[in-house]
Amino acid sequence: MSEQERNNDIHWLTGQFNNTNNETNYRNSIKKRVRFETRVALIVVAMLFAVFGITDYNLLGLTREYYLLLAMRITVVSSCLVLAYVIGRCGGYTRKAWLHALPLWIVAIGIVLIVPLRPESLSTQVTAVVVAIMAFYLLIPNLLTVSFWASLFLSVAFVSAAVVFAGISPAMSLRIGLLLIVANVVGYSALLRIEFLQRKQYALLNEEREQNKELQVEIAHRKSLEEQLRMVAEKDALTGVDSRAHFMKRAEALLRRSQFDKSDFCLFMIDVDHFKRVNDTWGHTCGDQILTRIVEVCQQTLRPLDIIGRFGGEEFVVGLPNTSVSDAKTVAERLRDNVTRLRLEGGMSELQLSVTIGIAIAEPDDDLDALIARADNRLYIGKREGRNRVVI
Repeated sequence: MSEQERNNDIHWLTGQFNNTNNETNYRNSIKKRVRFETRVALIVVAMLFAVFGITDYNLLGLTREYYLLLAMRITVVSSCLVLAYVIGRCGGYTRKAWLHALPLWIVAIGIVLIVPLRPESLSTQVTAVVVAIMAFYLLIPNLLTVSFWASLFLSVAFVSAAVVFAGISPAMSLRIGLLLIVANVVGYSALLRIEFLQRKQYALLNEEREQNKELQVEIAHRKSLEEQLRMVAEKDALTGVDSRAHFMKRAEALLRRSQFDKSDFCLFMIDVDHFKRVNDTWGHTCGDQILTRIVEVCQQTLRPLDIIGRFGGEEFVVGLPNTSVSDAKTVAERLRDNVTRLRLEGGMSELQLSVTIGIAIAEPDDDLDALIARADNRLYIGKREGRNRVVI
């Protein structure tokens, strides 16, 4: 048996969870329902107990016994109504099981006290006791153990009062006792089954909630992994700009939109000059730092709507929507100039960085590959002509 199954195990005799924490949590979960149902049940019980005062008057008249019965009924009815209010406000099985037990004991004592005051109506009182026992188990919400002890007290006290005050024979006592035993067995079994089913339902709901929480955690974890995978697929790990594939996807969409809108679209191919010499002289770690710094300069120079991606090695590609030829050349020259002004620290402080930029202007029937090829061609023209320049 797993730990969860042991925690959800229910006692076969009391109908309560064997695990104290589970039982406490269950009682807390039904607190509002118990308060409402107890309030309604006690009001109904008080009304029924009061109505039988009319029968007392018809049988006894204005006698001493009638006034005693009237006082007893008023006490029981007022106690039930007060307890209905109190339990409705602050009741609950968790810490106040005794408060829910009080109505049962008050009603039980009230029923037993009818016997010495109206012994001649014993036959009708037996029926009332059977009904009261069933009500203790099934009408007034309570713990099974509380209902059992209150019903047992009512049964024993009623039979004893009948023997003492009504003078019934042993045979009659046995018949009444057997009837009350049957009523107790039926009521106990019915409430035990209800308690068992309600707790099983609670355990299943809790298990479902736990599974839902685990599922939500798993979904969140999967979404996080998907986001990480997407970031890996879309972003260059070193510089943080778009990967080549993601840039191509975004640039293709921008190119198609510019052709549809008949607006300008320009493309830069940027190459870091003499980058292989940098790697050979200062190492790849320093080369990575240089690429990162150059990307920072590009992002500071370009507009937010421009896109930039790493095309491979020390090459970067930039897409500029809604940018004319003259504006593109101005941006490229500013970018080239900003790179030359970049100053490095440490052993690379004397290194003079520069980039060569090839610019291609989109034509109405261009596709992205053709545009990149033209920009790449301009780039190589610039490298052949001495680097650190913009070619358009």
